[in-house]
Amino acid sequence: MLSSSLVLLAINMLITLAENVKLGLQENAGQFTLLVLINAFVGGMVGMERSIFVEYVKLGFDISAHTAILTFIAVFGLSKALANYFSGRWANRWGRKNILLLGWVLALPVPLMLIYAPSWSWVIAANVFLGLSQGLAWSSTVVMKIDLVGEKNRGLAMGLNEFSGYLAVGVMAWLTGYIAQVYGITPYPFYLGIGLSLIGLLLTALWVKDTRVFVEKEQSTERSAGMTNVFWETTWKNKTLSAVTQAGLINNLNDGMIWGLFPVLLFALNYDSQQVGVLTAIYPAVWGIGQLFTGKMSDHFPKKTMLFWGMVLQAGAILFIPFTEQYATLGLLSGLLGLGTALVYPTFLSAIAQETSPNQRAESIGVFRLWRDSGYVFGALISGLVADYFGVTSAVILIGLLTLISAGVIKYRMPRKVA
Repeated sequence: MLSSSLVLLAINMLITLAENVKLGLQENAGQFTLLVLINAFVGGMVGMERSIFVEYVKLGFDISAHTAILTFIAVFGLSKALANYFSGRWANRWGRKNILLLGWVLALPVPLMLIYAPSWSWVIAANVFLGLSQGLAWSSTVVMKIDLVGEKNRGLAMGLNEFSGYLAVGVMAWLTGYIAQVYGITPYPFYLGIGLSLIGLLLTALWVKDTRVFVEKEQSTERSAGMTNVFWETTWKNKTLSAVTQAGLINNLNDGMIWGLFPVLLFALNYDSQQVGVLTAIYPAVWGIGQLFTGKMSDHFPKKTMLFWGMVLQAGAILFIPFTEQYATLGLLSGLLGLGTALVYPTFLSAIAQETSPNQRAESIGVFRLWRDSGYVFGALISGLVADYFGVTSAVILIGLLTLISAGVIKYRMPRKVA
């Protein structure tokens, strides 16, 4: 009798909670702002490696071949892609907050492993942990923000999320480059990662609230039919979802190339660590700041148009990089690449959210992010192999052409009007 009463009480409490839930950015400003801050710490963890890792590998492990240097990016991308997929599937089962906490737990050993790595295998293992952490933590913050805001202002929500993450990537890339120039490649730059992971874990554990009740609230008013096979629809069958997915893959394919080979190009031009830090930071910083505007734009302008021109702009910037040695010009191209990426990144996620029902959204976003971050694997391997056999210039041009082809897929496969 007592147990039945407790069950009924719990059910009534859940019903009352669901009735009191309000979707919207302003209505959930506190939790939303907290998640924006946490995602900045998530982005900072990957920015820790961005500008200094090529030199770190060369100095510490005497590895110079482009393919070997880019191996760590491929490993990172593969582990992140798999974590993205499973985070989407696990989010509804175990809760968004728990997945975010797991992401932070996996981040804790990364900077320590990089500081004390006795062999190349430790470096690879550290990037496996980093990839898993990024996939679980970043995916969770994306899904939770979409849960909170509901249908309205999804683009703005994604713009703010990606702004915080990628601005942090840029800031950390610059900061670690500066620290490396003044104090050396290791260990000092990686001390920042220890602080980021500890603070991120504490903020999540103490103040983040799970958002599954917001999904139930939105689902109660949803009338569209769900997908029969989320993986297949997102990957190929649905023209909108599949066009977005292939563009996401190519976007991160070229990002993987820039991550690995852009510093190689710059060091070959005799720029020092601090200068390389600035040039490599411009791209993610513009990418991050630009999303404050492009996220909101995707709520008002056709998503197809933004995706097409974003990919075209990326392709143009990449194709021009090998043909200049001027510091200012390289900075401009880095900024244009960041702008092109800013146009597409929040638009990817808002387009996926628009095309899917609330209770399938997390899984569809997980599938999209699985393919998107597998682009790191393809980008690292393709650009590394081509650079070893045909030179860095050939690798950069090839990736630029693939990015241009992706823009064509958006133009001709995606339905004409995607609001």
